Amino acid sequence: MELEDYIVEAIRLAVTKLPDDTVNALKRAYEKEENPIAKLQLENILKTIELGKDYSLPMCQDTGTLTFFVEAGIDNPHLKELKEVLINATKRATKEIPLRPNAVDVLTNRNSGDNTGRFVPIIHWELIEGDKIKIIVFPKGGGSENCSALAMLNPSEGLEGVKHFVVEHIKKCGGKPCPPVILGIGVGGGADFALKLAKKALLRPLGARHKDERIAELEEELLNEVNALGIGPMGLGGKITALDVKIEYAHRHPASFPVGLVVQCWANRKAFVEISKDGGVIIWQ
Repeated sequence: MELEDYIVEAIRLAVTKLPDDTVNALKRAYEKEENPIAKLQLENILKTIELGKDYSLPMCQDTGTLTFFVEAGIDNPHLKELKEVLINATKRATKEIPLRPNAVDVLTNRNSGDNTGRFVPIIHWELIEGDKIKIIVFPKGGGSENCSALAMLNPSEGLEGVKHFVVEHIKKCGGKPCPPVILGIGVGGGADFALKLAKKALLRPLGARHKDERIAELEEELLNEVNALGIGPMGLGGKITALDVKIEYAHRHPASFPVGLVVQCWANRKAFVEISKDGGVIIWQ
């Protein structure tokens, strides 16, 4: 198999099989729910996940915007070809899996038909020491992305302001992002970087708390407050509105307090790829 073939298979894995951490979280949510309508929604979600896995078909009709997070070892000889490989793999995956074409020109409203276009697929690059390349395949659905938001808080509002912004915004979103959701929150940096941190926070496994105890405590507090809203699965009421909350942070300018919020739906799709210097490839979830 060529490198491009492996990327196609990683995309297939991401859109047809949900990672175990998310499946287990959904099962726990089903056990906790008492509202029969909420339980029915979760039951349908779990059945959909099984069908996708059994038949190797996308678990959701919105197969998302393909996003790749790349940690690139600067000594890996495959780095120079990687961008072209990711773009070509996206085109092939659209036809072969298949994926819904989700790349629309903002000027003409024409769909490219193959999930590629200007700056799409989205590729985040980080150069690191060494000779390994790690890629996280992250298809991001449009419905949940529409509930993402940025707040430029007054620094005096602090972390209480962060909590207020997140809870009030999720309350307004209601069932639009197909809950139960996972919330990625980025605090600090600049406006653009806060949103990037928020999306990157979603890559962490569900249930894994931040290594900074203060941030870990804030994640738990927000998870409890969001679930207390009672929005529930698919917005039809219930105990579980969010499966988890993930926060990442950076130092900020003294005059600014940016908070980025990226909402992920229950279809928390991802796959991981590692490419060694000699061309060996490992794919996992």
